[in-house]
Amino acid sequence: MLLRFFKPFGVLSQFRDRERPTLADYIQQPGVYPAGRLDMNSEGLLLLTDSGSVQARISHPRYKLEKVYLAQVEGAADSIVTSRLTAGVELGDGVAQAAWARLVPEPDLTGREPPVTPHRAANSSWVELALTTGRNRQVRRMLAAVGYPVLRLVRTRIGPWDLTGLEPGQAQMLPAESEQWLWRQEQG
Repeated sequence: MLLRFFKPFGVLSQFRDRERPTLADYIQQPGVYPAGRLDMNSEGLLLLTDSGSVQARISHPRYKLEKVYLAQVEGAADSIVTSRLTAGVELGDGVAQAAWARLVPEPDLTGREPPVTPHRAANSSWVELALTTGRNRQVRRMLAAVGYPVLRLVRTRIGPWDLTGLEPGQAQMLPAESEQWLWRQEQG
């Protein structure tokens, strides 16, 4: 079973916490758990499954499943930033490298609660990038390392799955054929 979920800002990517909103506030399907995580201040696509092998195919770096993010950053980012991200950025736990990165115009996204403050949003730009690894707060740390702190971070795609048709807090069960795509990748 595979479920796609649009994780809202401020929600933990786990099912239990005594004080903060969690997946349990949105996901009613028993026996599923997230294949990867998004930090509490990030939004976007989260896949959930009841299968350990599916979870490993989605989240383990060995399978190099591409994950795409939109990052609103402080300041006017330029092509030097995207070049540095793809060349590799030294972080405290080693070099992190984007599979690709580009500057994009402000995307048409659902508003976030709370929104980025207007004065910070007015002096911001957007970077879209893809990773095939997933370390703790990797996108935020990479962009901060090149001088562009993240104001808003949205994961828009994991492999072939994206946010199309979902609003924050909505989940959708994917057809059984969706899992088969993961196994075909190794053969292809």
